[in-house]
Amino acid sequence: MTVTLITGANKGIGFETARRLTRLGHTVYIGARDTERGEKAAAEAGARFVQLDVTDDSSVAGALARIDALEGRLDVLVHNAGISGDWIVDGPTAARVFDTNAVGIVRVTEAALPLLRESDHPRVVTVSSSAGSFWAVTNPDRPEHGLTATLYAASKSAATMLTLQYSKAEPAIKFNAVEPGFTATDMTASTGMTGGRPAEDSARTVVRLATIGPDGPTGTLQDENGILPW
Repeated sequence: MTVTLITGANKGIGFETARRLTRLGHTVYIGARDTERGEKAAAEAGARFVQLDVTDDSSVAGALARIDALEGRLDVLVHNAGISGDWIVDGPTAARVFDTNAVGIVRVTEAALPLLRESDHPRVVTVSSSAGSFWAVTNPDRPEHGLTATLYAASKSAATMLTLQYSKAEPAIKFNAVEPGFTATDMTASTGMTGGRPAEDSARTVVRLATIGPDGPTGTLQDENGILPW
């Protein structure tokens, strides 16, 4: 049985990823800050709940300790938790956005590494964004060229770079980042953005990279069509 942890998974892309991986036979742990919402999402997805706030060291340590006690290993880690900062640009918002979108990746990865090393085929998938791709935002033919999302885009650049650096530091673990596509989620709605495809469609790329074989890629940023420059 494949043991999987998904952060920020009580809704949106994280929840749909949890539901799809559960159907594939994974033992999925839905990580969420809010216990009531997390337990409800886990019950709906056929998964398990673990309280996890990626901005809190004690919460992260407790979540991984619980998985260790119950499973003894972790095969797949999906970094899905993320915030937009509502497009506000100031010091406190910058600290909050980077703490969630970048530092949170470090907190959870470092806590999870001992369990990932116990897996025969460990994989880590980071839900990043092509809004953080230098190639995309400087390419007039790409929609990201016209997007101004200062803190969100910069934090996602950091998320993708962390993915690359971890892939070099931990060659036995497959690390990949995902551009999931413009998705209709609570986060996009809160910033006034309309449209976007259903979360279940965007979850497909996350699931694909969460289920790659031992010869699969590492250190990449990918969308549904394959590897993206960044």
